[in-house]
Amino acid sequence: MITRTAAARATALAGAVVVLVAGLSACGASAGDDTDPDHRSFGLQGRTLTVDSDDSALEIVAAENPAGKVEVTRWFQGSVAIGKHPKATWSLRDDRLVLRLKCSGIVVDCAARHRIEVPRGVTVKVRVGDGSVRARGFHDSLNIRTGDGSVRVTDTTGPVELRTDDGSIRVSDTTGPLRLRTGDGSIRADVSSRDVRTHTGDGSVRLELGVVPDRVESRSGDGSVTIAVPRAGYRVTTETGDGGVEVSVPRDDSSAHVVSARTGDGKVTVRTAN
Repeated sequence: MITRTAAARATALAGAVVVLVAGLSACGASAGDDTDPDHRSFGLQGRTLTVDSDDSALEIVAAENPAGKVEVTRWFQGSVAIGKHPKATWSLRDDRLVLRLKCSGIVVDCAARHRIEVPRGVTVKVRVGDGSVRARGFHDSLNIRTGDGSVRVTDTTGPVELRTDDGSIRVSDTTGPLRLRTGDGSIRADVSSRDVRTHTGDGSVRLELGVVPDRVESRSGDGSVTIAVPRAGYRVTTETGDGGVEVSVPRDDSSAHVVSARTGDGKVTVRTAN
């Protein structure tokens, strides 16, 4: 038999659950739900920009902004059960744009998405603690590093260096030199770059090149490596600790076009692009 005290406690607990659920429904938001995002404009004095973010998804775009003008839009992406709306801080000092987001109260998820429009002709570096990064349209040097999150880059002509400790990397429509590295995740690139270097600790690699490269070097600790290149003679080096090797491109040990593919565990394929 349930005592009156126990019944009262059960009723109170049920009421608290209802309040919590109602709070989640009322206060939870996403980029799609946030119809009134925050926006800021910053003046950039030089020709370089470093983006420093702690916990946000970033979309970085080379835009036809007036010289020295950086536009930033922020959407809240998360859920707050009880507490105030997240507090965002923005600052641009010298060439460093710092983005921070602080949530208080009972927080289910505290995150945001930022779109950053950068004037053309600016060299961009990105440092993110936890969050994915997308970038497109850059003709100058682009350097991105994130601790935990995927990286996607498209439509670039300058040098590109991408690194994530935990996440996949995807690159397309790029012609500049590439340096791609992930600790745990796959790498995919469909590019027309003449110099490509990739490394993954645990994940597969698939490279499709639209032009005859000068050098391609790809390494994986654990995963298959596939490299497709236009028909030409190549100086090819392959190595696998546990897996097959298939090379179907013309081989020429005196060629200036070098392809190197190595994996600790997985198949290595070097073939002619379709």
